[in-house]
Amino acid sequence: MMELYHKNNLAVSRITTRNYSTSFSLAVRMLSREYREAVYAIYGFVRYADEIVDTFLTYDRRTLFDEFQDETWKGINRGISTNPILDSFQWVVNRYSIDHELIRSFLYSMELDLEQKVYDEQMLRTYIYGSAEVVGLMCLQVFYHNQPDQYEKLKPTAQKLGEAFQKVNFLRDASDDFEGKGRIYFKNIDFSHFDLATKRRIEAEIEQDFREAYKGIVQLKKEVRFGVYLAYKYYLKLLRKIKDAPPDSILRQRYSVSNPRKILLMLSSFARNQMNLL
Repeated sequence: MMELYHKNNLAVSRITTRNYSTSFSLAVRMLSREYREAVYAIYGFVRYADEIVDTFLTYDRRTLFDEFQDETWKGINRGISTNPILDSFQWVVNRYSIDHELIRSFLYSMELDLEQKVYDEQMLRTYIYGSAEVVGLMCLQVFYHNQPDQYEKLKPTAQKLGEAFQKVNFLRDASDDFEGKGRIYFKNIDFSHFDLATKRRIEAEIEQDFREAYKGIVQLKKEVRFGVYLAYKYYLKLLRKIKDAPPDSILRQRYSVSNPRKILLMLSSFARNQMNLL
């Protein structure tokens, strides 16, 4: 019956991924079957932590986050949790020997969002590493479990992909972060006077991150390469939509890629992958 319990909890993580992100969910479905459940479990964990600090605004977020953090470590140490999301995550951590320092860095970045409003350059670096880069590294440890040399080789480009994704999120969510929560992630940026030159500078920085990340994507083993490449293409398309938008619109709306466009991107990406054109 324990097998059924853990299977049910993994299903909760899968549903959570699909409910919160159609883009990421589609990308995960393109991974080889042996890796999907683990990545769903990682996504479910980071999504719940993010929900606490970003969405539970009318509740005592500090207490809720502290409890979540405490239950995370209890689940990992016990090898079981009564929280379905945390039970799935502890399974991944223990099954694939996920580095606990990656988890600590992630939780620290989430904790920063409880209080931190304006990020200087060093704090931003720390935040991006913990909130995004380590998530990619957790997935990479799943992909290359028992292959430490490959993990170390691909680690820098996996971090760049996480960094690129997070910076795109900063632009996409600028309205809610700045207007709704008073957060400013980009250093020395005044969103009250966000001009085209500043926007172009940030976009060029993100494009360079994507170029660096791509070098690692093409080196991934075939069982995971297409899924990661598809996530990369979704975010690249989102960045291009943002690039085409005027600076003042960033604070008026949240940009996204439509579902029909996602399907077209999936089909074109699949064709390129099959023909070894990546």
